[in-house]
Amino acid sequence: MGNGYVHPEFVVDTDWLAAHLDDPDLVILDATTHTTPAPPKPYGILSGRADFKQAHIPGAQFVDIDAELSDPQPPSRLHFMLSSPAHFAEAMARLGIGDDTFVVCYSSANHWWATRLWWMLGVFGHDRTAVLNGGFGKWKVEARPIEKGAGRPRARAAPTVGYRPERVADKHDVLAAIAAADVCILNALPAENHRGEGGTDYGRPGHIARSINVPATDIINADNTFKSTDELRRLLVEPLGSARIIAYCGGGISATSPTLALALLGRQGVRVYDGSLSEWAADPTLPMAVGP
Repeated sequence: MGNGYVHPEFVVDTDWLAAHLDDPDLVILDATTHTTPAPPKPYGILSGRADFKQAHIPGAQFVDIDAELSDPQPPSRLHFMLSSPAHFAEAMARLGIGDDTFVVCYSSANHWWATRLWWMLGVFGHDRTAVLNGGFGKWKVEARPIEKGAGRPRARAAPTVGYRPERVADKHDVLAAIAAADVCILNALPAENHRGEGGTDYGRPGHIARSINVPATDIINADNTFKSTDELRRLLVEPLGSARIIAYCGGGISATSPTLALALLGRQGVRVYDGSLSEWAADPTLPMAVGP
């Protein structure tokens, strides 16, 4: 993928994937997930497995980010929390992901399900991973081949899994960052959520104190591809400067979209607050603000 990115290897385009579908070391993962209203929780989760069975990229497998990859016993109210390395390694083995496997992540829903999967794999030490730029939507618009059914399971693998704590933030890190001049807290939720004027109800309206808003939807084009280098610099680098960055959203999902965009630009030190507003807004002792 071009666009002048410093690290273009973090995304692949549809032409590349179409030409490499038969590569023996390639694993394609569909991470499609839907969220639904589910008060008093911020949202409920609907697996995208049914969508996958109706249509998917040839050779792809479906992976349920919540049920298969995340913490099986998360704290109350929280979904999609990172699991233990051992739990994640077992899931990778079942999916046929070994140390030499190249993984392409995509979604037929919002692009951030694919970026969340990309980020999770990176946290646990698997760097041979990219996101399909434009996702399944672009693949279909281009009339590329599709399959139906449950997908093709691969032979079990034996991955080497580590853990990179420097890519993850918790509420204590964020609380310290509020008072730190050299750390910027980035909110990837929609502007109405940030201002406290609507959107998903996480328990309290608004945003984490002193955070700035760059909605995840702003960094992609109409076809779900990431914007150009110049556009991403204007959206992300100019307002953030050289500060260290902690990204958050509602549940640690869409925050991985600007994390990937910044990685494309060469900024790979971004941490994602895994609990995000689902955790933060539920604790009245943690500071929030409303407005721009």
